[in-house]
Amino acid sequence: MVMGKGYKERNLSEEEVRDLVERGLEELDIKDKRVLVIIPDHTRTAPIPLFFRLLHELMGDRVETLDYLVALGTHPYLSEEELNRRVGLTGEEREKYARVNVFNHEWRDPRTFRTIGTIPAAEIEEMTGGLMSEDVEVKVNRCIFDYDQLILCGPVFPHEVVGFSGGNKYFFPGIATGEIIHFTHWLGAVITSMEIIGRKHTPVRAVIDRAASFIDKPKACFSLVVAPENQQINKSADPHSASGLAGLFIGTPKESWEAAADLSARLHIIYVDKPFQRVLSIIPQMYDDLWTGAKGMYKVEPVVADGGEVIIYAPHITEVSYTWGEIIDRIGYHVRDYFLKQWDRFKDTPWGVLAHSTHLRGVGTYDPETGVERPRIKVTLATGIPEERCRRIHLGYRDPDTIDPEAWADREDEGILLVRKAGEMLYRISKSAEEWL
Repeated sequence: MVMGKGYKERNLSEEEVRDLVERGLEELDIKDKRVLVIIPDHTRTAPIPLFFRLLHELMGDRVETLDYLVALGTHPYLSEEELNRRVGLTGEEREKYARVNVFNHEWRDPRTFRTIGTIPAAEIEEMTGGLMSEDVEVKVNRCIFDYDQLILCGPVFPHEVVGFSGGNKYFFPGIATGEIIHFTHWLGAVITSMEIIGRKHTPVRAVIDRAASFIDKPKACFSLVVAPENQQINKSADPHSASGLAGLFIGTPKESWEAAADLSARLHIIYVDKPFQRVLSIIPQMYDDLWTGAKGMYKVEPVVADGGEVIIYAPHITEVSYTWGEIIDRIGYHVRDYFLKQWDRFKDTPWGVLAHSTHLRGVGTYDPETGVERPRIKVTLATGIPEERCRRIHLGYRDPDTIDPEAWADREDEGILLVRKAGEMLYRISKSAEEWL
């Protein structure tokens, strides 16, 4: 049973959130138990500090242990200061919560993981419609087995790999090891981001949910639906609506995610009547490399006309990827078929990196006979990454100092779209919402 509330035109008040959290915790057997809360890192918009405060207030005295684990996937580790900031604490305030640990998911250390099962090739073949057929070993951060109750707490948005983020995705890839991360990301890339993003039920989601079934621990999920930017304005008009949430759904990871994804589909997808020739995606500071900032491409690709251009505007980004930059420098950015039609050449490259490459480059074609690659659209970086490096990885370059974002505003009639906070809202050509669920 899912407990929750969600609205299209207003935010939840903090009082509503508190009431839902309190009632949700009452359903859990947590007295004198060890509880681990799994949360996203700073690349996901969510009022994690609010939940940190509420969970401590409502169950801190009831449980033996209350700790947090940041679901990094393969993102860089957070510093102590960044960990504190993620849960809304200063260094001085941290002393008040001295009993509460906030851990990085230490994905670089193989000792972090425990193998908990294998999804057999026959199941993979069935779930993927024959796209893949291999055994998938399931490994997860072993620390979860030190706790009696697991709570996932994070937002749901349209997502380029799985369709919609959230739910069991906080286990896989959130606190998983490379093998299943690379497998699921490449599966999504083979299907293509254009096809999978904003769809609720996908082969990647099926694999993730199956992997999570091997976790033999009580699991609950607080699925958050963050209010869109235009709805966030209401916070100042109504001081009692300060949660920043349009919805909160509490239940099992799968059921609460189902409800949250339905609301996200109605709030986080913007439908337009015709495609644009040029899109300027302004990348917010929370994306600090191109690996994460590339969401400014994924989320607008469906509304860019054939032969059009997406400009990733992010003067603050100076690195391609803090984790995988060396490999991307070697292989560059390419359409999916560039890799598929030269598979023997690329099959030993981490599949998640290949997936990222195709996601940023977008759909297109590759002819192995002529070596000609034809991306559908042009992708240009207006970042702090030097022109020479942009050219080397097969992306366009533009000096960000030559761009005045305000000059791009209110020009939709000219085929120009300005996205002021790119990366979370998905843009699609107008169709009924139900068609994409």
